[in-house]
Amino acid sequence: MQSGRENDPFPVARDEKNMIQKYYYWYFKSALTPKFCDELVEFALAQKDRKALTDSFDEKKLTKKRIRELHKKRNSNVVWIREPWVYGTINPYVHRANESSGWDFEFDRAEACQFTKYKKGQFYDWHFDMFDSPYNVPRDPKIHGKIRKLSVICQLTDPSKYTGGELEFDFRRNSPSQKSRGDICPEIQPKGSIVVFPSYVWHRIKPVTSGTRHSLVMWNLGRPFK
Repeated sequence: MQSGRENDPFPVARDEKNMIQKYYYWYFKSALTPKFCDELVEFALAQKDRKALTDSFDEKKLTKKRIRELHKKRNSNVVWIREPWVYGTINPYVHRANESSGWDFEFDRAEACQFTKYKKGQFYDWHFDMFDSPYNVPRDPKIHGKIRKLSVICQLTDPSKYTGGELEFDFRRNSPSQKSRGDICPEIQPKGSIVVFPSYVWHRIKPVTSGTRHSLVMWNLGRPFK
């Protein structure tokens, strides 16, 4: 397991971009208070949700056939959140993980947070969060020309309230001859836990088998790696 937490060293490894990387993710156990988690869930559930998409699907062109195709890859419901109190609480952990892990990525902007609901049978199959090119949005200089560098997943539900829905990593390189291997992070994530990882790391959310799992995802942007 290539992961990190306070006073918990793991072996050095190389990532798929051939940069030296000691940790594939950084984990904060029960970092967010139950009160914060409950208030965030309550706030998000009061908003209108929408079907979670991937970059190859257009919400305006979701025919029944396209929905079936989408659900082979991803099936969940999301709410977009831009509340300052959410960023203010989570951002310090992102900076701390970036420094403690030794990644030292340069980033200066966070996208809208994605609150996700995974009900029974819902999931998100293997993927990584970084796109194949920087954002091309000249009208918005805050994100134009930038890429996703650090991803964040916050556990908002007590694991006793659902089964399945594990966050699993795959530290493969892009080599067809290398078999993928999973690493659950960790097997039980207490409510309020935060996981920070480079946005090029493969990961998935396994199908929920009972109950409902709530989480919050955030992506942090910066200029492309040099």
